[in-house]
Amino acid sequence: MRSEDRAVMRVLAGEKLWPPPIWMMRQAGRYLPEYRETRAKAKDFLSFCYDPDLATEVTLQPIRRYGFDASILFSDIFVVPDAIGYPVWFETGRGPMLEPLSHEILDRLDQDKAEDHLKPVIETVSRLRAELPAETTLLGFCGAPWTVACYSVAGHTTQDQTAARVGAYRDPELVQRFIDQLVQASIVYLVRQLDAGADALQIFDTWAGVLDDAGFERWSIKPTRAIVDGVRALRPGARIIGFPKASSGRLQRYIAGTGVDAVGLDWTAPDPVALEIQKQVPIQGNLDPMRLVAGGHALDEGIDHILSTFDKGPLIFNLGHGVTPEADPANVARMVERVKRG
Repeated sequence: MRSEDRAVMRVLAGEKLWPPPIWMMRQAGRYLPEYRETRAKAKDFLSFCYDPDLATEVTLQPIRRYGFDASILFSDIFVVPDAIGYPVWFETGRGPMLEPLSHEILDRLDQDKAEDHLKPVIETVSRLRAELPAETTLLGFCGAPWTVACYSVAGHTTQDQTAARVGAYRDPELVQRFIDQLVQASIVYLVRQLDAGADALQIFDTWAGVLDDAGFERWSIKPTRAIVDGVRALRPGARIIGFPKASSGRLQRYIAGTGVDAVGLDWTAPDPVALEIQKQVPIQGNLDPMRLVAGGHALDEGIDHILSTFDKGPLIFNLGHGVTPEADPANVARMVERVKRG
């Protein structure tokens, strides 16, 4: 099957399909017992991401269970800074940890080593394309530079990324320097994913919503535009989804400023805003992940609302953020079945 004939790709090209194709962010993850079983075989999380056998297996698990229309590469946004030599590791109960940002660290980063370092991840992409059902879209991804850089200022996440915001105000040149390095490494990484068999790409900007207006332009829109332009300069026609979480009031600017083909909506996006966006580009989303935890009427109500509200234009059904470990796999099955009924 040609890439452009897969359902998600048809929607990204602007076509309305009904029922809409469905996948969900973090669909390979801790809510699945088979994921937890596979995860236990790796010594740490980054080793897990760099093991093509394990990463391929967990990426395929939700496809086998649910028959999602898209499969997203199992990896992590922090493989990019790791690949250029930024000190990053994961601690149980705390998540990603990075050495606090400094010019001394940036002086040691090496763009030339990124491609070789990321070869195991690219091998996973190749294996997935070979093993996925022909009709399943394969999505590659990266973290947006601002979201990745957020963790580097304090060395870890902070409430509303206060440390990153203060750091960007106090020393914007330092943050800009790291952002620029992440842009260049991300372009190479995404192009290699496309070459290995990814049909389309998603750029996750989880922390875009904490920025003020000027910061949103500088730290979210401009770096994302640089990545989109850089990828398309090398692979014209690449389909790219942007996900600037908690940014519904600025989505018009984001779309115009970045050039993405579609946008992911988080669960707080007001319907009137989303409907206006859907007139311009395909939308993806935006079920509250907590409805998958609650189940029952709350789940059905949320699904039905999205299907009845956004049935006039191109839609990829998804969550408004990643599925959580507390989600019941039976509720995920219920969601998929209900969406596929239309």
